[in-house]
Amino acid sequence: MVQLEDIIRARGRIMNIAKKTPIIKSHQLSDRVGAQVFLKSEHLQTTGSFKIRGATNRVMQAKEEGARLVTAASSGNHGQAVAYIANQLDIPATIVVPTDANESKVNAIREYHGAIDYCGTTSAERIPRAITLAEELNGVFIPPYDHPDIIAGQGTVGLEILEQIENVDTVIVPVGGGGLSSGVLTAIKEKKPNIRVVGVEPELGHDTKISLEKGEVTSVSGTDQTIADGLRTTQPGDLTFPILQKYMDDLVLVSEDDIRYAMSFVMERMKQLIEPSSATTVAAAMFEKINLSHENVVCIISGGNVDLSKLDHLLVKTVE
Repeated sequence: MVQLEDIIRARGRIMNIAKKTPIIKSHQLSDRVGAQVFLKSEHLQTTGSFKIRGATNRVMQAKEEGARLVTAASSGNHGQAVAYIANQLDIPATIVVPTDANESKVNAIREYHGAIDYCGTTSAERIPRAITLAEELNGVFIPPYDHPDIIAGQGTVGLEILEQIENVDTVIVPVGGGGLSSGVLTAIKEKKPNIRVVGVEPELGHDTKISLEKGEVTSVSGTDQTIADGLRTTQPGDLTFPILQKYMDDLVLVSEDDIRYAMSFVMERMKQLIEPSSATTVAAAMFEKINLSHENVVCIISGGNVDLSKLDHLLVKTVE
């Protein structure tokens, strides 16, 4: 299991690539929730999401191990991150993306000189394809979440939160495969165990919720239907799940309408364009999925890579 020391080492390794992202606060959002709400702004991160943290940590070590090519399976953000850091290190990268991938994310991968391979609509289809390509091309597969280096890299988000905000009561983190959430949990719970950490999933992508209820990794279908495309995993990772079981205080679900409203609110009131996956944390706070009264609350905004051609489908009216 990943330890706090692994996250601290990862921070030193990635510090010249991954930014220390800012904290943003909205008085309107705080008033709406009845708490002091802060946004940890990973949508302003290099490549537009937190994924650069774990990808950089893993690809750097893969290069040290002699890798001459890397592959990844991604709905977009992980692929962008792997392509970016591989390009920085002069390593070819092939990214396996879903057939319905966000076009802006695919274009970004290409701009980072990553080769594109389309396969299916779920991580259960993409990951085996990326592993096969790595084997065929004598490369190294860079997992999207289920690897100690990935988890440790993502955990650096948690270290920054503890440094940037005093007296944090609750951290809300989006949950897909569990790389971000397990890393943040490890960083926060091993330094300040009294801080509550709550995960959030879309109702149409609740594989971790089901897995936690059953006490074992459980696969679900239909996750490709949620607009939160970064959270379309079919099951949590074998490495991430035990960490979620050990440390996560609660996990809540939000509807597609909740996600659209939260995304629209942040764009209209805060002038920040965030992804639907990011908006899940704001939605959980706004729609009272968690009791947050008078707390200091951090919503982790995981990314901001939105296909602008689909904004009319994603946004809703927030003022009557």
